[in-house]
Amino acid sequence: MVSISTHVLDPAAGSPAKGVSVELLRGGELIASAQTNDDGRIPALAEGLEPGTYSLVFHPPSPFFTRVELQVDLVAGHHHIPLLVSPYGCATYRGS
Repeated sequence: MVSISTHVLDPAAGSPAKGVSVELLRGGELIASAQTNDDGRIPALAEGLEPGTYSLVFHPPSPFFTRVELQVDLVAGHHHIPLLVSPYGCATYRGS
């Protein structure tokens, strides 16, 4: 089975990005959605998923990046996918 968590950080402000809406989709179907907590985290966005290709969609509080979508191939296990987003830059990586 697959589980996924995430967090969003604003490196320009040097702080977590709280209240960011995040959606998890598979084949265009909404699987899960949540908002980041005060620490910018969603500790358990989804659990008990089947392995496969998913889209993780962030709606950050940026004047430029209003939607950041990542397509990821998830295999069995836990996956942590953070997003770093500032007013004019964003990056992600496979967390641990």
